Amino acid sequence: MTTTSYARNQWYVAAYGSEIGRELFTRTICGESILFWRTEAGEATAMADRCVHRRFPLSEKPSRLDGDTVVCGYHGFTYGADGVCVSVPGQKRVPRTARLTSYPVKERDSFVWVWIGDKDKADEALIPRAPWLDSPAYTTVCGMEPLAARYGLLVDNLLDLSHETYLHGGYIGTPEVAETPITTEVDDKAGVVHVSRHMDDAACPPFYAESTGITGRITRWQDIEYHAPCLYLLHSRIAPVGAPGPDPDGGDPDAFHVEVVYAITPETETSTHDFWAVARDFALDDQEVSDFLRENNRTVVLQDVVALNRLEQVIASEPAGTQELSINIDTGGLAARRILQRLVEAGTATPTAAVR
Repeated sequence: MTTTSYARNQWYVAAYGSEIGRELFTRTICGESILFWRTEAGEATAMADRCVHRRFPLSEKPSRLDGDTVVCGYHGFTYGADGVCVSVPGQKRVPRTARLTSYPVKERDSFVWVWIGDKDKADEALIPRAPWLDSPAYTTVCGMEPLAARYGLLVDNLLDLSHETYLHGGYIGTPEVAETPITTEVDDKAGVVHVSRHMDDAACPPFYAESTGITGRITRWQDIEYHAPCLYLLHSRIAPVGAPGPDPDGGDPDAFHVEVVYAITPETETSTHDFWAVARDFALDDQEVSDFLRENNRTVVLQDVVALNRLEQVIASEPAGTQELSINIDTGGLAARRILQRLVEAGTATPTAAVR
């Protein structure tokens, strides 16, 4: 095991694009405090949030933007969008070492992704996609919750949805989720884990009954893709029991489709940025449905946050060598752990990023 649990030379979600503008914005990613802002042309930029002179955080007032430069509010060191210092107080010569670490950034699917590691390896083709989040064919609600637990616990949580039955009963969980066996497929080369659970006849939880209007039992599919280390996709298909299945050409007019997206971004060794989004292909202009899904999904996320924060405390207090028990429902999570461990040890990017 390396000295950190972070997989480096990877793309991580740093923010929603809407969070970054013409104000200095900071977020810690994989233990690194990063300053984000947009140039006057609208391009997102990222650099270390610490002046080279006396380490004052550039995100702290009275630091400010001046055109396309950042002026440190402590002594006036001024930096361009590439992190290179262009002006220092009291002298004309700028020391050649006066430059901040800059980070490759890319905006995709409403997210701002940042590359943590060797900049020469920052291949945009490695960014996994979630195209529903800014597609006109879907309506999306989203948010982010801070998690006081290591990011691996959230990966475990999301790859084993049987916990919905117990932790999220009354919202999105029903008995059938825990009772239905899963199938797991692992693409080690691509760093992708697939976990599927298809329920042919299940109770309709309030999350779907209220949003779709279905009053009876449902066919409910949960098809997960986890793209290590950061992106989790849950393709949910909901239809009344007895409704036709998908057409041979891929069309599925008798079902409702919800794409649940999580970006799992480590903040520190024991804290995580839990980005979540819910995109739907029905009731696109219905604000009541949007408000309901936003509030309900945030409630579900916060239930996970409470449980995982407590689990982090338990793990931190355990004696060395404490063992855990795993069963069939854990196959996806265990596969993800192996992939993450390999990425941490190798410090290299996953070679492909599938588009679905």
